[in-house]
Amino acid sequence: MSDWKIKTIKKVNLSNTILIEGMPGIGNVGKIAADIIVEQIKAVKIMTLFSPCLPNSVFVKDDNMVELPKIEFYHKKKGKQDFLFLVGDVQPMKERDSYEFTQAVLDVAVKNKVKHIITLGGIGLHEIPKKPKVLCTGNDKKFIQEFKKLGADDKLFGVVGPIMGISGLLLGMSGEKGIKAVTLLAETYAHPMYIGLRGAKEIMKILEQRYKLGVNMKKLDKDIKQLENELRPLAQQQGMIDQPGSMARKDTSYIG
Repeated sequence: MSDWKIKTIKKVNLSNTILIEGMPGIGNVGKIAADIIVEQIKAVKIMTLFSPCLPNSVFVKDDNMVELPKIEFYHKKKGKQDFLFLVGDVQPMKERDSYEFTQAVLDVAVKNKVKHIITLGGIGLHEIPKKPKVLCTGNDKKFIQEFKKLGADDKLFGVVGPIMGISGLLLGMSGEKGIKAVTLLAETYAHPMYIGLRGAKEIMKILEQRYKLGVNMKKLDKDIKQLENELRPLAQQQGMIDQPGSMARKDTSYIG
């Protein structure tokens, strides 16, 4: 029995839905990209998720008050296309909790007619990349090719370690639901306090090319700087949560 509680904030009827996930991980690359997109296109919060398996802590906000960690779904309709965004402050740390969370997310995906899932994250390098590359893999070759045509590199075997966390499990478990899934992984620095703004920008460029979400690329640098200021205290509070695989290794490593 899952401990995940899903609260509906706003009911929406979705079809032809694409789910984009951006949770904390190396460099917070996926979180930065998803948070900025949600903010820029004015996506609306429709669901929250909570479980006692989340870290036993609260965050101190900029008004010096506290709040529990948040995991939320946002929605935006663009033409005939519905988009769901899964964003949050943290992700489960234990293996069983990660599987249960992923199953809860997939239950929401099936209920809301999600046909494609895109997970976002970072690949940790020994040095800060001057121009981060975006790599791509997934559970469907044709879907992967769509992003390769936009500049993502699909040659990951022998280059990256295991894709861990929610970003990896969503790729692996979505196939059982008949949902095509890919991940976009941007190169970033593997230091636990590094914030991967450049990598996030490269991911957003590809997403904007593919889906025409309405992200203002000219305004992006300003939004990234603002988010950097917001994330730095949060990263310090979390210590970026010293996760297995989150530090640089001899090979390139990744965690969701």
